[in-house]
Amino acid sequence: MQGVAKMPDDIATSTQPSVSVENIHISDADLPAFTDMPFEDIEELHLDHPGASDEEYRKRRDHIAACAKKFRETGVITDIEYSDEEQGIWRHVAGRLEELHEKHASRFYLQAKKDLGISNGRIPQLSEMNRRLKELTNFRLAPIEGLVNTRAFLSWLSWRTMLSTQYIRHHSRPDYTPEPDIVHEAIGHIPMFTNANFADYSQFIGHGARVANDEQLEELGRLYWFTVEFGLVEEEGDVKAYGAGLLSSFGELEHAFSDKVERRPFLLEQVINTPYDYSEMQRILYVIPSYSELKEVTRRYIESIAGRS
Repeated sequence: MQGVAKMPDDIATSTQPSVSVENIHISDADLPAFTDMPFEDIEELHLDHPGASDEEYRKRRDHIAACAKKFRETGVITDIEYSDEEQGIWRHVAGRLEELHEKHASRFYLQAKKDLGISNGRIPQLSEMNRRLKELTNFRLAPIEGLVNTRAFLSWLSWRTMLSTQYIRHHSRPDYTPEPDIVHEAIGHIPMFTNANFADYSQFIGHGARVANDEQLEELGRLYWFTVEFGLVEEEGDVKAYGAGLLSSFGELEHAFSDKVERRPFLLEQVINTPYDYSEMQRILYVIPSYSELKEVTRRYIESIAGRS
């Protein structure tokens, strides 16, 4: 699951009172205080990370993490002055992905990248994309320095907020990262939040996470995995990718359209009961008929969870 902030206990537990699924009009005043978010359990860099033994890389990550922590005090996103090496990693990855995107990415996604000003030439700043998202769908971005638990991650979507990393993968493995980085966030996730139906759908997932019991939370995690991360969509008689895990990975995107993957029609009950292994290439993917249909099916599912809370 993606790297986001750990929720305060009164927000991130299943005992919270039911939320209104219809509450999609979030203002800045509605947001929980970022200063209240505890971060004791955050995971910043695993020992098996390609950069774990690189002292300079670790120092750089610590600096970018400090910028993310500053956000919780000021509410202002700090722009990162990326190095030439970091920009080079971005250009390498974005350039390689572009050809695959033209072939396999959804039409909406391709336009969304242009609308957000995401190019192959430089790493986009969260502040730039945040301003544009708020104009388009009232979705927000906020920086975070690492990974936390599933409920915390999903719950923040309830406030139309995605917490995003700002660091970039290690130069020794530009084609691979064991964690979400700015490539995964900006190339994979963020463009899709410009779609109103997808933005509302993501918020519904967040509403559900705030009231779900542990079993329901596992179901939500699978729904998120097979849509937001690895989703496919029908588009003019063809199948295209919209999931961030596909769009930000050469290997996964090519694999998704090979004969090694079973592409199934999206059936909610089947999706929420399908296990997955994040450490392996996906063997099963689900194809939604449209973003609006995904939104409406999920709305009914989240209403059923909220009604049982």
